[in-house]
Amino acid sequence: MTHLENIAKLFSKNFVESPLIETFDAGKIHLPTGKIVACDLLLTGDMAAFNEDFPVGEFEVLVHKEKESNCIAYVEIVFNANEVTNWKLATTDGQNTADLKEGEIFGYPVESGMGCFMDAETQDCLNHLEKRLFHRKGDDFMGIYEEFFHQHFFDENGAIDQFAFLKPDEEKGGNIFAFETGYGEGFYGSYIGFDNENRPAKIMTEFIEVGFVN
Repeated sequence: MTHLENIAKLFSKNFVESPLIETFDAGKIHLPTGKIVACDLLLTGDMAAFNEDFPVGEFEVLVHKEKESNCIAYVEIVFNANEVTNWKLATTDGQNTADLKEGEIFGYPVESGMGCFMDAETQDCLNHLEKRLFHRKGDDFMGIYEEFFHQHFFDENGAIDQFAFLKPDEEKGGNIFAFETGYGEGFYGSYIGFDNENRPAKIMTEFIEVGFVN
């Protein structure tokens, strides 16, 4: 079974049926333009959005954990409940899958151990927030993680949460879905599932390849 065939087996329906995966409904992401960015949570400044135009609005986000490790294996945005009939690797400008050698993918590098999904407009809001905080705090500015992200990943008892929604601009509708990436650092690809009318039904990023179990 090829890599894409494994993803198709796991994710083409509106549920994942695998004894190796536990699924959580994380909440909803708001996409004001439908241009999705996926990247390391702390390396967001110049990451290009995917070429595909996705629907605009609020959509369900699912987190799929590998049961054995309790690590996040996949994160998925669901646009509709239709069965997926075709999968392709998500690409940005200048990326052509025909240029890839066997086993290669396009994706994004993770150095912080955390990734995210967000709209391109929300990415701009995050960049503006970082600049505002830097100019306001000067030498006291500790970095965007300490100043903004850190507080969202700890509950009232100090326990660490593996994922969270964040809003860099309260006057805008867009939010960021941020999460731990598998076992940590790595290079991770995203995949788009299309329904029988060739509309995006879902997008997901894979952090741990979990084999399909019949």
